[in-house]
Amino acid sequence: MAGHREPGWPAAGVTAAYAAAVVAFGYALASLYWAAGGRALLGTVGGYVEQLTRRGGALPVIVALVVVLAKVAGGLLALALVRPWGQAVPRRWLLAGSAAVSLLLVAYGGINVLAGSLVLSGVIHPAGSVDRTALRWHVGLWDLWFLVWGILLALAVAGYRRRAPATA
Repeated sequence: MAGHREPGWPAAGVTAAYAAAVVAFGYALASLYWAAGGRALLGTVGGYVEQLTRRGGALPVIVALVVVLAKVAGGLLALALVRPWGQAVPRRWLLAGSAAVSLLLVAYGGINVLAGSLVLSGVIHPAGSVDRTALRWHVGLWDLWFLVWGILLALAVAGYRRRAPATA
């Protein structure tokens, strides 16, 4: 019903926002490590990213730094839903932007986890070769990380929507 505010949602939304920020910043740290030249767990990423990074040069560093900035921005977006400085952003923009980002994260992570799981379980048989080690890491960590981040951000958006006054 319109205007109805459930008492548990705002608090859960605040917790989810902080958790989404922690997940985003943690993921940014992993990318920053690779941008700084770290090579541990690079083989778990696989594909084009691994090949590009192993070749070296400025391009993979620039790409990794852009990824770091995007992940940090995602963490700041989650915090904007619960910190006073987030009020500088018009409420509808913050809601729309956060909802769109959460939808993208859930879709990207969810589709990749589902597709990877289907390949690993033998339900789908890709035409080309599959790096099963990297795929397991994507299903169990890398893409799952995006999915969890997106779900947490969606919960934070729901809490913000219920907490913040409609006229703000």
